[in-house]
Amino acid sequence: MQRSNRYHIGVFGRRNVGKSTLLNAIAGQDVSIVSDVAGTTTDTVWKNIELPGIGAAVIGDTAGFDDIGELGLMRNERTRRAAQQVDMAMILITGEPEDASHETEWLDFFRNADIPVIFVMTKCDSGTQERYLALWKDVLKEDVYPISAKENIGIDMLLDKMASLYKKDDNLDDITYSLVKEGDVVVLVMPQDASAPKGRLIQPQVVTLRNLLDKHALALCCAPEELPQMLESLKTPPALIITDSQAFAQVQTLTPKETKLTSFSVLMARHKGDIDTFREAADVLMSLPNNAKILIAEACSHIPQNEDIGRVKLPRMLRNKFGEELLIDIVSGNDFPEDLSSYDLIIHCGACMFTRRHVLSRVRRAKAQNVPITNYGIAIAALTGILNKVTI
Repeated sequence: MQRSNRYHIGVFGRRNVGKSTLLNAIAGQDVSIVSDVAGTTTDTVWKNIELPGIGAAVIGDTAGFDDIGELGLMRNERTRRAAQQVDMAMILITGEPEDASHETEWLDFFRNADIPVIFVMTKCDSGTQERYLALWKDVLKEDVYPISAKENIGIDMLLDKMASLYKKDDNLDDITYSLVKEGDVVVLVMPQDASAPKGRLIQPQVVTLRNLLDKHALALCCAPEELPQMLESLKTPPALIITDSQAFAQVQTLTPKETKLTSFSVLMARHKGDIDTFREAADVLMSLPNNAKILIAEACSHIPQNEDIGRVKLPRMLRNKFGEELLIDIVSGNDFPEDLSSYDLIIHCGACMFTRRHVLSRVRRAKAQNVPITNYGIAIAALTGILNKVTI
């Protein structure tokens, strides 16, 4: 399973609180370096794992959120980025609660994002920690689970608690939702141009194809130039055509009137994001002034290819529509600005490499700053004038 579709659990806490030791105990192997030196973990370490009651998951060991200095601030930023991806958070504590400001701040952060939190008291292999347990509970107003990763004490109880808080995201199970049923013929149109990865399919195509197989639909694949031949070979029109968004205009002219049309990116908009918000922002897109400022955000970091969709084709379409005065910024990976207020619109990629919670955190940030946000596929359909003909 792709990591972005696994359930993400983050381990947070101060330096040298035992985060790496706990991760190693849960994983049953040495995943993270363990040391008595504070600040050993400098970047988030993710480990794929199967957890009882949860299934396919990934656990992240983060840098201490009390790190100091210029480098410490950079590590804190990486920890905050990791926090935007998680579906569940474990905040580790130890010792006497002389100052719980960091822990309460992070508790508020996760509560505001509707992320379940488990407080874990580590290093409980002697009686010294037990007397602090009640104090922490009183300060945090939360249950605290005592464990000793070293002695394997309390790990099973912690795993049970994690399983009890787990909420399955049904949105991630069915990328084609009600569009496809068993026996439907579905045509997947996938351009094989210079921007297509050599020797493999891109992730949205892989996820969609697997979903169609799971539904026992009849999946047929072709490049745009082969679509006429494909349709001609069928006795009846297909139930659905799924195309790469960049071929929307070409494919739409060939789509039979009884066949639904969508794109991989539009499917990803519902699968990973907020489809209603993205659709509403398309109306804003079409009424932008010629000097508007747009942010194009890519989830993955890659070396741009010729005719790259996010860096070349989409900006070209935008400038053809609104003129050369249009201002366009492009960011990739985790480089998403905190301050979005200068932008008139954000156009986000399908985010196949992000967790759904990560995408929704960006949507919430955009909404909080009153900046409309949409998706590549929806934006391209709007710019080509066929959004009303695309199944959203």
